[in-house]
Amino acid sequence: MKKARLILVGFGKIGRGVAESIVKKRSHLMSLGYDLKVVAVCEVKGCVVDEKGIDLKRMLSGETRWGSRKTVDVISGMEADIVVEMTPGNIRDGEPGLSHIKAALKAGKHVVTSNKSPLAVAYHELQRQACKNGLELKFEATVGGAIPVINTCRSELRANGIMNIYGILNGTTNYILSKMSEEGVEFKVALKEAQSLGLAEPDPSYDIKGIDSAVKLVILADAIMGEDIRLKDLNVVGVDSITSDAVELAKDHGFVIKLVGDVAAREVSPRLIPVEHPLNVPGNRNAILVETDLANDITLIGAGAGPKETSSAVLGDILDVADRL
Repeated sequence: MKKARLILVGFGKIGRGVAESIVKKRSHLMSLGYDLKVVAVCEVKGCVVDEKGIDLKRMLSGETRWGSRKTVDVISGMEADIVVEMTPGNIRDGEPGLSHIKAALKAGKHVVTSNKSPLAVAYHELQRQACKNGLELKFEATVGGAIPVINTCRSELRANGIMNIYGILNGTTNYILSKMSEEGVEFKVALKEAQSLGLAEPDPSYDIKGIDSAVKLVILADAIMGEDIRLKDLNVVGVDSITSDAVELAKDHGFVIKLVGDVAAREVSPRLIPVEHPLNVPGNRNAILVETDLANDITLIGAGAGPKETSSAVLGDILDVADRL
């Protein structure tokens, strides 16, 4: 039995989704030979710590009281194998996740994260620290939600040269553009519906201005294609100026408009995509195309967000690290 003690940092939508998945999948994971024990859960309001293992069902029901210990102190001092960092990120400085990840690596703990910002700000620095200490830094959930693009490129496609990676990296904008194309509605109408469904935040600028896609593009460029770029190095154009007339005109000529991030071009921008192209996916799906020298083009399509879907990637990384313990 492979045992792993976890510290969960962040107990919002993603953190709760991971906790729920650990509870739901416990029997299945045990049958595969994995015994995952959560020994601490940390949030902005405090930490819950139990070396014997936290009752996640009680935690999820809100019955557990939060203690006053600071997150960095728990990460540094608690006996654990893996820190799972899932806090919201600040794209300017990567905090608070950047400090959490640095503290974990300094303390000799492996890291699994769904937090994009620390990697977009300091991927190479964090990777060097992990390698220096003989630790794993895993981040499949940062790009594409449930879509295993990072592990696919690093594992199944490792014999290939990766020539480019591009595609639809944001489900909110894809939902809006799909709605406009399929139903002929205006941008504001499609955005309002996305917000009502929980696919867009009350302030949707992070998505519709292309920032979310750009952050993910930086991670793909640095982690998969060996680049060393930052957000400032990308040309970023969002979808908030797309009109229903433009969408209809594209349809008349056999195209759809999609927000595409392109590593080689170093840009995120609306593009005309032929209707028969593999990137023409509906709703809030993501589609990522990997150009290789041996396998040619590989297209990965799936759910790009959501607590349950993202937990699939997080748990996959946790099990991968557990294999190495």
